[in-house]
Amino acid sequence: MTVLAACQLHELSMEAVAEAAGVGKPVLYTAFSTRTELVSALLWREHQRGLEQVLAGMPDDLTEPGPTGAYAATVSAFLRVVLENPARWRLILTVPESAPREYRDDLRRARSAILAQAEQFAKAGIALEPQLADLDPVLLGHTMLSFAEMLGRLAVNDPQTYPRERLESYALGAMALVRR
Repeated sequence: MTVLAACQLHELSMEAVAEAAGVGKPVLYTAFSTRTELVSALLWREHQRGLEQVLAGMPDDLTEPGPTGAYAATVSAFLRVVLENPARWRLILTVPESAPREYRDDLRRARSAILAQAEQFAKAGIALEPQLADLDPVLLGHTMLSFAEMLGRLAVNDPQTYPRERLESYALGAMALVRR
């Protein structure tokens, strides 16, 4: 991950990883026999860690903050974890073409699981706030997830233009529109 902070996945080399780890290439090759094996292990590990972070940031109870407040807090927590480890989240939110097919498939499955939770979140929010009653919970779940992912991509790809504070402020403003 240290090496990936300065390069794209397709540029990752065994030499650079060995150098960053302070070991010789032969030592690295005893752990990973190929670059593909190294990349697969790295992607799987980071995907698991990212998924755990997202699921941990999703609310269990919407009654106190209300649905829009809970969603704004969820987006804020998501942006915090994204910016704590932008290299990880760049791999997750901007899936490189060079990523193995299995990794892309795993990401699709994980996104489906998160989407299912977002849909449940939307249904619960619609039940709690009468002004949301006309919204389709499935489409609202898709919208909430896509919105958070878009903010995360902006944060990791252009943090100077889109600092966390700007993105959080926008998310709060967008949620205020929903409350009207």
